[in-house]
Formats: sequence, structure tokens, C-alpha cells
Amino acid sequence: MAQSMSFFIFIALLAFAPICFSFKSNNDNLYPQYYYKSCPRAQEIVKSVVVKAVAKEARMAASLLRLHFHDCFVKGCDASLLLDNSRGIVTEKGSNLNKNSARGFEVLDEIKSALEKECPQTVSCADILALAARDSTVLAGGPSWEVPLGRRDSRSASLSGSNNNIPAPNNTFDSILSKFKRQGLDLIDLVALSGSHTIGNSRCTSFRQRLYNQSGNNKPDSTLDQSFAAQLRNRCPKSGGDQNLFFLDFVSPTKFDNSYFKLLLASKGLLNSDQVLATKSQASLALVKQYAENNALFFDHFAKSMVKMGNISPLTGSSGEIRKNCRKINSS
Repeated sequence: MAQSMSFFIFIALLAFAPICFSFKSNNDNLYPQYYYKSCPRAQEIVKSVVVKAVAKEARMAASLLRLHFHDCFVKGCDASLLLDNSRGIVTEKGSNLNKNSARGFEVLDEIKSALEKECPQTVSCADILALAARDSTVLAGGPSWEVPLGRRDSRSASLSGSNNNIPAPNNTFDSILSKFKRQGLDLIDLVALSGSHTIGNSRCTSFRQRLYNQSGNNKPDSTLDQSFAAQLRNRCPKSGGDQNLFFLDFVSPTKFDNSYFKLLLASKGLLNSDQVLATKSQASLALVKQYAENNALFFDHFAKSMVKMGNISPLTGSSGEIRKNCRKINSS
């Protein structure tokens, strides 16, 4: 068992070897070489822990990628999502889209602990999130990119921001696009980043309305393939089973590829927020078709959009802090 695990980790590390997509950050305060002198092994340490976590549970790749997304859409990429409840802080972990859903925090704790031993109070939790998201994507077979670094950590959280700013599974297309534009992201970013649903799972409670009462008329969603809907109803009843998990991409659930977009064209997107990309906008549909036909184009756009998302309102310079523990602010 130990030998097979070591072999997996060796193979996984090789996945990082191919030529990476490289992008310049549009925020001059963030750049990939930020820790080259202050913590030269920072990226290596993050990667080693992520490799071990994903080897133990393939689903963790999607979970870590999702945490970065859910962090950046609330107050910017500042690790506010990682803060637990404390005096003056109401955690974002309790929001509608994070409660009983956001996971992987223990992996980030392990990364932070290792980094604090290597170079105390140097690498921010916000940068750990960004690096872990990239490494998770690569481990699942997706593209790589240089991660601009230099973010600092927030001293506050926003439960209301988490409830209101992150696109929800039952949002309309216009609402989702509006939430992306509010963050400085465009339609290409929306469709490309939605492609992260090529890995991971979703709970029954996140798409139940599509199976039974999509429009308030006690009828299933007409844009959902009915044979697929029948399969879903077997494990997602009208009541109960809220936490039952379903693959977002049942064709290749742990492989980062473009099959997610092919499923949208076949009316087999799991979430309403997935399927509307192919049914509510001609411009969005055109991108879905392009990505379904051209995996390299999807990878290129996804990597660029991840860098763009990672640049949402970062704290830099003397703003914020470098937390010693990602779950709580430093004591003054």
C-alpha cells in the first residue's frame, strides 16, 4: 500500500512538469516570484501537501478549487472564507452555499502548518488558496499556469457577501452573469470557469427543483434530458436525501476535461446554473460549443480566467496581515 501511494505521488508530481501556461498579472503588486527570496520552497510545500490529499481522495481537487472561487467572490481573494467564528467575526462557512458543502479546510491547515515551520508569517493563506487551486487543477489533468502571488489576509469576513455574491445553482443566467461582471469578469470568464464543474460533486438539494418543480408548476425542467432526470430522481427524492452526492460530470468525474460542455449540449448539465449556459444566451452557447469541440481552447481560457479571478481586490502592501493560523486573525 505504501509503495503504491509513493508511486502515485511520484506520477502526480510529474504532472506538473509540462510547459505551463504563463500569464502576467494585471495587478502589479502580484507576481509569481514573490516568495523566491523570502520562502523559496513555498510552492513546493503547497504542491506536496495537495498531491498527498488528492491521492487520498480524488474529490479533494474539486473541493480546493471551489474554495478559491468562493473566497474571491466575497471581498476579493483575501482568505476571508477560512476564518472561523470568533469575537467580531461571523464565518462565511455558514452561508447558504458553504454550509454542509465547503470542504478541504484541513488540507489548508496542513499546508499552513508546514509553511509556518519553513518560513514563519511569510506566506499568506490567500496565496495558499490560489496555489492549491492551480495544483488541484493540474492533478486532475487540467492546465497549469503561473500564479501571481503577494496577497495578504483579511482581518474580517462577510456572511452577507457570501450569501449574495456567489452565484447559486438555481440563479438565472442574467443573475449569474451580473455577479461575474460585478467582480470584473466577463462572459468568457463565466463559461470557462464554469468548466471547473468537470470535476467534483453536487448535493441533491442543489438541483432538486429541476426534477420536480422548476417553474413553480410542479413539473420538471424541460431543458433537462428526461431519461437523465429519471436516473437522478432515483437518489434525489422530493424530500429527504438532501446530502446525497452526484457527479457534476458523470462521464469523467475526476478528470479535468471538456466533457462537461459536451454534457450541456446533450441537456445533461446537473445544475440549473450549468444548463443555462447552453439555453439562455446565444453568445454563451457559442462558447460552450467551442469548448466542447476544442479542449485546448477551454484549457487556455480557463487558465487565463483563473489568473483574472485571482486578481479580484487582493490585499497587498501593508493592508491586512499574514495569518499564523488560517482560521483566525492574529492576536494584536
